[in-house]
Amino acid sequence: MNTLALRAALNRWRRRLLWPLRFRVLFGERSQGRDLPHTRIAPSTCIEHEAGLRLGDHVFIGHFNLIEASAGVTIGDGVQITSHCAIVTHSSHRSLRLLGPAFATWAGPGERPGWIAAPVEIGAWSYIGPHCVIEAGSRIGRGSVVRAGTRVRGSFPDFAILEGSPAQVVGDSRDGDATLLQRHPQCREHHAAWSAAPAPGSADDDTHRR
Repeated sequence: MNTLALRAALNRWRRRLLWPLRFRVLFGERSQGRDLPHTRIAPSTCIEHEAGLRLGDHVFIGHFNLIEASAGVTIGDGVQITSHCAIVTHSSHRSLRLLGPAFATWAGPGERPGWIAAPVEIGAWSYIGPHCVIEAGSRIGRGSVVRAGTRVRGSFPDFAILEGSPAQVVGDSRDGDATLLQRHPQCREHHAAWSAAPAPGSADDDTHRR
């Protein structure tokens, strides 16, 4: 076996050995005292301030995402977050410019000038495409589709298709669903079960948050 063939063989075996430990995504998580048997989070995703993260079940969070939950992040049932996305609940760059070196030693009163912090909410059964940024204080409604490369700031209704920087509503996800439901009528009952109203006890149920 020549040197290149040997190197290729070693690389293949290295990937096979490392995959189960470093990259394989497994079912089963726990959030806020609730068992989530169908939720999966890739081990390469970075979660900061995990105590502030509230997850629903059937959630998938793929590789190389950042979730910064210091001000609270709620991710509803069935949300898919693909890869290379950032969800942040605070912004400090204005404070850094205003305070300079005094930023690190600020003692108040109150928050540092220019500091922004607010929770993020992603409604159930929404899809977040690759390379998206969801900024502090944003709310994405249920059944939404956030297209790749979108920067989300603000509140958006249920079933919105979002695109752009900053995000704008460019469509309604129910239009595409209607076409698929005509093709697959056996799915109508399943679709209606979540789309008609938030499921009791889900991340989108207002009574559960009170």
